[in-house]
Amino acid sequence: MLVTDDEIRSAQRMLIETTRNLVEAAGAAPLAAALNLRPRLAGRTVALILSGGNASPDQILDVLSDRRS
Repeated sequence: MLVTDDEIRSAQRMLIETTRNLVEAAGAAPLAAALNLRPRLAGRTVALILSGGNASPDQILDVLSDRRS
C-alpha cells in the first residue's frame, strides 16, 4: 500500500502524542497504512512493527508543529 508523506507525518505525530513512542517517518508508515485500511481491519487484532528512532530533534519539532492533517 502506498501512503502519502502527509499521512506518514500524521501517523508519526499520532504515535508521539498518543503512545509516546518516538519513531522516524519510515517507522510510522505501517500505522499510516493501517489507518487507510481501518474499515477492512475493523474487529481484527492488528500488530504493527514500529522501527527507527533516527529522527533529529528538528524533524520531531517539525512534525509536532505541523497541523496540516
